[in-house]
Amino acid sequence: MLGKFAHNRAAVAGLAIFSTMVAMVVAGPFFWQVGIADIDFTASLEGSSVAHPLGTDDLGQDLLARMLFGGRISLAVGVAAAIVATLIGIMIGAVAAYGSRAVDIAMMWFTDLFLSLPNLPLLLVVMYFFRETMRAAFGVTLGTFLLIVLVVGSLSWMSIARVVRAQLISLKHREFIEAAGTIGVPKWRLVVFHMLPNVMGPILVLTTIEVAVAIIAESSLSFLGLGFPSDVPTWGRLLYESRDFVDIAPHWALFSGGAIFLAVLSVNFIGDGLRDAFDPKAASRT
Repeated sequence: MLGKFAHNRAAVAGLAIFSTMVAMVVAGPFFWQVGIADIDFTASLEGSSVAHPLGTDDLGQDLLARMLFGGRISLAVGVAAAIVATLIGIMIGAVAAYGSRAVDIAMMWFTDLFLSLPNLPLLLVVMYFFRETMRAAFGVTLGTFLLIVLVVGSLSWMSIARVVRAQLISLKHREFIEAAGTIGVPKWRLVVFHMLPNVMGPILVLTTIEVAVAIIAESSLSFLGLGFPSDVPTWGRLLYESRDFVDIAPHWALFSGGAIFLAVLSVNFIGDGLRDAFDPKAASRT
């Protein structure tokens, strides 16, 4: 499996880019110790320089420091929301596969219902009505983070549920599963310990895709002004703040938008590499 992944140059490049971005946002603030809120009007809207490698914004704040700080939140939202979507999808898919026919029909109807919902308008409505409640309960930053993760994850699980259901249905009539059932192994143990490990390949592929979806969703919310507050410079928020200065300070939008683009592209390449690595027919196609 690792050999197949290593032979996919795009996947290896994506893994290298994404790993570098994670390392930079995690370790970068310890080396580039410039305050994200330090204002210097004399350096307003400057381009790249030794003092400010990525330039400054309209308040003279260092964009490198703000992007390193905001990158932690943007990537954390992507990973956390993907985990939430994966857990919900596994649960719904497993219940549909091992429930009665009526339960299966109900779960798939429920999945189709969510697939028919327009995600972005629904995200905006939920953020508008519950943002202040979550901020009051958990604080501004944590409350917004939890709300975005839960909402994005709760609207992104459907493809995972469909794949898990199909894979479990195909597995539950295999000899080793029927043998375990005849000796009295409970259904939940069959699913958790015997069946899910055999379908982790497709699940991991879809999870990587959900990371990219969540990063874009968070960026869209921040760009529309319903994400994190202005003092939390996520990549989407930085892109939103740069919209009025594109003509005189294009570096501001270029670096924040480029970070989102590279993160999403690298995650998609990783997903493609994992799909080929877990596909037993991939070797015959190459």
